[in-house]
Amino acid sequence: MIHFIIEKEFKEACPHFRGVAIFADITNSLLSKPLWEEINLTTHNLRQEYTTEDIKLLNPIKATRALYRTLGKDPSRYRPSAEALLRRILQSKALYQINTAADLINLASMEHGYSIGGFDLDKIQGDCISLGVGKKEELYEGIGRGALNIENMPVYRDAVGGFGTPTSDHERTKLNISTKNLLAIVNGHDGNLGNTTACAKRIVELSQKYCHCQNCKIITFE
Repeated sequence: MIHFIIEKEFKEACPHFRGVAIFADITNSLLSKPLWEEINLTTHNLRQEYTTEDIKLLNPIKATRALYRTLGKDPSRYRPSAEALLRRILQSKALYQINTAADLINLASMEHGYSIGGFDLDKIQGDCISLGVGKKEELYEGIGRGALNIENMPVYRDAVGGFGTPTSDHERTKLNISTKNLLAIVNGHDGNLGNTTACAKRIVELSQKYCHCQNCKIITFE
């Protein structure tokens, strides 16, 4: 089982952090039409409820933006993924269709406001994941972004290096249709363990409905 370590530099910047990790065996697919019916309904409801200015006030997004500023990173230039997803749909743009596991994580992120990392557990090296702060010129290839400047950004690292940030996950560990073992991490920068756990349970629920999830396990780390 993977164990998590939070490095001192991150802990000092975000002392109330509560992370929740979901481990699950899944059967992924390229597309789930019933899942996209849920996504489209949620998209419609969110467009009725929020504006792009409103979402900055949602506690999970507000806390992540504040953390970025504390670390010296511009959250408007390097938007956390939950904010980027919500801004996209509120601007009446279509949501990206990736694969079922990634799509359901995006749905949970939009519903709860948390930036969530979704990873192929088999591609993570070693039995320890550390949460720290990106270093100057640290190499990182964001999904669909190419080289991403992660200096002063929260970053998860395994034995090889960085593989997850609230802005973008790494190409090396991304989910694809051959993924069998899912690791999802809910980033609770707002310190609300109840809400982060609810978000994690939603991921499990969606995984059971659309990815034939088995052997699901939720753990918290702080």
